[in-house]
Amino acid sequence: MKFSTVATLAALAASASAAKDSRTFAVLRFTNKQLTKGRMDPIVSPGKASPHVHTIMGGSGFSWSATGEDLVNSECSNTRIKGDNSAYWFPSLYFKDPNNGSFEAVEVFYVNAYYFFEPTNDDIKAFPVGLQMISGDTTRRTPPEGGATTNLDPSQGEVQPIKFTCPRSNFDPPSWPADSDGTEAGIGDPNNKGEGVGFPDANCDGYASPLRADVHFPSCYNPEAGLTDQENNMAFPTNNNGKSDCPEGWIHVPHLFLEVYWNTPEFVDRWEPLSGHQPFVLSNGDATGYGSHADFMAGWDEELLQHIIDTCDAGSSGMDNCPGLFYGTNEEDCTIPSQIDEQVDGVLDALPGSNVLRGWSYGLDGAPEVPETQPPVSEEPEEEEEQPPVSEEPEEEEEEEQDEEPAQPSLPASDAPVTEVVENPVVPTTTVPTATSAPVAEAPVETPDVEEPVSTSALPPRPTRSCSTRVHTVWETVTVTGEAPVATEAADPYAKAKREHIRRHHQHHHL
Repeated sequence: MKFSTVATLAALAASASAAKDSRTFAVLRFTNKQLTKGRMDPIVSPGKASPHVHTIMGGSGFSWSATGEDLVNSECSNTRIKGDNSAYWFPSLYFKDPNNGSFEAVEVFYVNAYYFFEPTNDDIKAFPVGLQMISGDTTRRTPPEGGATTNLDPSQGEVQPIKFTCPRSNFDPPSWPADSDGTEAGIGDPNNKGEGVGFPDANCDGYASPLRADVHFPSCYNPEAGLTDQENNMAFPTNNNGKSDCPEGWIHVPHLFLEVYWNTPEFVDRWEPLSGHQPFVLSNGDATGYGSHADFMAGWDEELLQHIIDTCDAGSSGMDNCPGLFYGTNEEDCTIPSQIDEQVDGVLDALPGSNVLRGWSYGLDGAPEVPETQPPVSEEPEEEEEQPPVSEEPEEEEEEEQDEEPAQPSLPASDAPVTEVVENPVVPTTTVPTATSAPVAEAPVETPDVEEPVSTSALPPRPTRSCSTRVHTVWETVTVTGEAPVATEAADPYAKAKREHIRRHHQHHHL
């Protein structure tokens, strides 16, 4: 089927180069909330337990020693596109109870992976199988030197690819202290009320849009460094008269942007927003959010991804709506067990791996994480301050905060244009959810005035629990208010309403 399709679409691919005078993109969605969760990281800690817990999306071939070929040979994947068995992973989020100091896992609400194909003078090529990328610094506990403004152009100073978005129904008072320098609290983006660096000090109650971690990956691959040298093999492109170009001899790959929504409204009644004590921490012991990061290992059918790059501009309607997908789409659930036999969900006395909280009120002394020297067995690795699997005394201090107002996700900056926002069909729960699939709802009502450009949040698929087959642009957040939609809408009616919503309220701006 693939080969006949390739012949049919050859003309489309041949004409696609002209499209690189403008940005095209497609949002990859997932069939459930996670493939697995545990202290596994085949890039940083191959063959052994990693220092902190990750939430993993993608192909079932994932393990702590996975390679690109392992991913390609996955029996199933929770990506919506058959042919993408890549792995996407990021640190898990925990709520530190202000009253008793315990840690409680925060459930993923949904995840979006944006594939941006930038305006460029380069040929954009598919990720080679096995390519490894990391964006962000897990050890960081201090604010970026450029503050909260997103910068993806290395010629403009320090690259800042990591942010948080806090959609709210009312941004007064602000989600990040107006006078913050980042040493005791996060910093709000001066160009976008909904974004900032470091955890916000407010309740992110945007319509179907709770607290969101944003991670941009670099899109220039240096073949001389090789697929697995993640410290040297990738770089961000620079602006060349409005186009994003890679250094000579490098390969321009898709610009991957990850949105991770966390179900923080579940804890709305258990802390005090805007009090200077926000309670959420990352699994690596980061109390600031500055150490947010994400990893990627390519497991794509390269011919399929190249076809998507050359012919698809599905935007927020989803990559599953790209024309001529060789193998179709995934609808089934796909999960695998963790290789580390330890508790990572529920209520814990200490973070898995015994990661000590650092940053802001917890201080900066000591290394944020212990070196990854855990034993390569499914048992509690041991290590000074990060290895013991589960029970250990909780860390000091409490936190609290929150605010109100549904807002929409926004995409950080790059040399490229702003994207649009399509609300998630599910509204985050304000009571403890039942880790089941998020119900499908109708498209949100309307988009209030916001001076900022619109960004795009893609609609997650309806998850189930059962496992089956094995240049310089500023992005802004758009606030959407309205009643929570009925959570029983069928997929087709919602898709129709969503398309009408996009047509009436969102524009895709190109630079």
